[in-house]
Amino acid sequence: MTGADDSTRDRDRAGVSEPGPTDDDATSAADGPDEPSAANDGTGGSTRRRGDRLPVRRDDPDRPGPGRRMADLLARTDSSAGVVKAARAARDLIPHNENPITGPRASDRVARLISESRPEKPSAIRELGLASVQVWQALVTGRRRQSDRTPVPATILFTDLVGFSTWALHAGDDQVLRLLRDVNDVTENIVRRRGGRIVKHLGDGTMAVFVDGVEAIEAGHEVIVAVSALTVGDYRPQLRAGLHTGEPRAVGDDFLGVDVNIAARVAAAAGAGELLASGATVEAAGADRYATRRRRFRAKGVPRDIEVFAVVPRYSD
Repeated sequence: MTGADDSTRDRDRAGVSEPGPTDDDATSAADGPDEPSAANDGTGGSTRRRGDRLPVRRDDPDRPGPGRRMADLLARTDSSAGVVKAARAARDLIPHNENPITGPRASDRVARLISESRPEKPSAIRELGLASVQVWQALVTGRRRQSDRTPVPATILFTDLVGFSTWALHAGDDQVLRLLRDVNDVTENIVRRRGGRIVKHLGDGTMAVFVDGVEAIEAGHEVIVAVSALTVGDYRPQLRAGLHTGEPRAVGDDFLGVDVNIAARVAAAAGAGELLASGATVEAAGADRYATRRRRFRAKGVPRDIEVFAVVPRYSD
């Protein structure tokens, strides 16, 4: 029997109980075990007794969340010199003939907005955005070049306000802008309804193209009538229009060539409220559809054998 057992029996006979845990011990247990030490077990790891409480982990308020860490990673990747260089190399591989930042097209305006986004800092995302614009422009240009190889017959319409410049000198900017807006809106609606396309607005005039000569004549006549019904103050505008059918060359969003020049000259020869059409347009649309009257016509840069007719649609009862 050991000395420890003898000591226990002696305390029992004397009525002395074995000491229990003190308040300090309870407090220490509630606070959790002492910080583990690497020397506790001599192996570099910590020792933990059975029944010890695990330490409570509290989040560091200064530690960024996962969303912030991901954003920081993307920002570092976007500004990485190697990634930016690779993005620029990808842009250089895309075929393009012009700077997409300085042009007048809608895609050029998108490119400008992308290029002006924090231009002082290198950005792979900005380079890839510009590359996307170049891809789109290359696809569109490719389709247009394909169509340029085989000219498609088309009827070209030019319109022009008669006496507009004289009236505009005294009307004031507000009334001038209002009239042009109303005339352009009317013209666009009619041209689109008749299957044509507005090529461009020319100050107080418009250029449009049609595949069908019949629709072109109907649209020209309807625009003249619709514009004559407009009023700005006490001013009632009068429109004139000219048509010619040929094979213009598409250049981007525009059309060029001798046939375009002929259509413009025919329109310039018309009087207020009058629609003139070349013989080619009347023949393509069918002369029996219209009341026609031949007009004397000479214009610089236009072949001398071009015939021009004043045209009014025939309306059946």
